[in-house]
Amino acid sequence: MTESDAPVDGVSLDLFGTLVRVDGPDDPAAAVADALETRGVAVPDDWSTAYAEPHVDVPDGAELPLADHVAAALVSRSDSLRGDDVRRDVEDAVFDAFEPRVETRTDAASVVKTLADRLPVGVLSNCSVPGLAERALAQSGVDESVLDAVVTSVDCGWRKPEPRAFETVAAELGVGVARLVHVGDDPRTDGRATAAGARSVLVGETPLGAVPEFLEARWG
Repeated sequence: MTESDAPVDGVSLDLFGTLVRVDGPDDPAAAVADALETRGVAVPDDWSTAYAEPHVDVPDGAELPLADHVAAALVSRSDSLRGDDVRRDVEDAVFDAFEPRVETRTDAASVVKTLADRLPVGVLSNCSVPGLAERALAQSGVDESVLDAVVTSVDCGWRKPEPRAFETVAAELGVGVARLVHVGDDPRTDGRATAAGARSVLVGETPLGAVPEFLEARWG
């Protein structure tokens, strides 16, 4: 038996687009600007340009917290402002700007429960705003109590498809990455779990509601 044919010891699931649908702001830069101004933080006239520019160097595959980017964008347009001067206001503004409006995907709750009755199950999500994924889960119909791990890129420091993101959730679930199956909707990120040595199931090919039966039939 090859490792790819071995039984599955744990499952991770993508959050946004797979378990839930979240309506974010149509114009993130404007939403952040409004939230900053509400807190008395002056926003430069060319804010949309500053927001779109890179200001912090990060390694390939690493996650940059959005608040770090926003603070650096503000500093880039000021001769006197330091990031620490507005750090708390920036963090709060970013969180409020991306306040989630959550719709639970059909079958998400039942699939998570079914999988959790059989195996360690967790969430692995790309998210640059601390606490946003957790709030989205809390507003969803998914029972958080059955999850063994919730790993976000902003917390672990790595974005899917960086292998270290999959390795992190596997470790949190207490399984080897080769015995992990990751379920998601994006071939560019979720589908590349295989590059980390894990296995992947894409809901565009196997509908979410069919995942438990597919895993049972394919890997026992």
